[in-house]
Amino acid sequence: MTRVLVVDDEPHIAELVSLGLRYSKFDVTTAATGRDALAEVRRSRPDLIVLDVMLPDLDGFEVARRIRETDGGADRVPVIFLTARDTTADKIAGLDLGGDDYVTKPFSVEELVARVQAVLRRSTASAPAEHRMQFADLVLDEDTREVWRGDRSIELTATEYRLLHYLLLNARRVLTRAQILEHVWDYDFAGNASVLETYVSYLRHKVDAGGPALIHTVRGVGYALREPRGDP
Repeated sequence: MTRVLVVDDEPHIAELVSLGLRYSKFDVTTAATGRDALAEVRRSRPDLIVLDVMLPDLDGFEVARRIRETDGGADRVPVIFLTARDTTADKIAGLDLGGDDYVTKPFSVEELVARVQAVLRRSTASAPAEHRMQFADLVLDEDTREVWRGDRSIELTATEYRLLHYLLLNARRVLTRAQILEHVWDYDFAGNASVLETYVSYLRHKVDAGGPALIHTVRGVGYALREPRGDP
């Protein structure tokens, strides 16, 4: 059975989430503090963590940061943040720490279970046979997760990497905002398009710095990875 660790200091929420996950055939363990969560991760190595941000000792962001410091690329455990803090800044902070999703309270158990299943599908998906992707002078290595623009190395967060990977898979195609949200985050941000716009801005700043722009906004539709109009 797939192991899920639920971390929340509110017993009724931990119990509600656990019951929903067990009903969907997950093996669930719980922790009420950040330090207990870190100990449980070391002990049982869960397949996914549902992690409350507001904990009595270490907050969820600090717990995620420590987990990311100790886990490796192939063994990276997915994290879904669970919190009442629903600002765009908080969501971006969680995603930049390597979080895979961000669920705000109040929430439905059915939605949370669907998010868990979606993140697990994405994290266990087989990598394509082609290990290096290239468009113009932009190169992404799927084995090492390294990115270059010409001879310049580009450092990306986990979310920026997923976004660029999806753009490269669909180079020259115009992608709608809904398509990007569905394939990069596996769900619609329910009107929170500012998160997507923020990440496109981050990625554009890193990828297009010092070279012809490759990431383009298609007004009223979405975004496209293409060479500038009029370039060969």
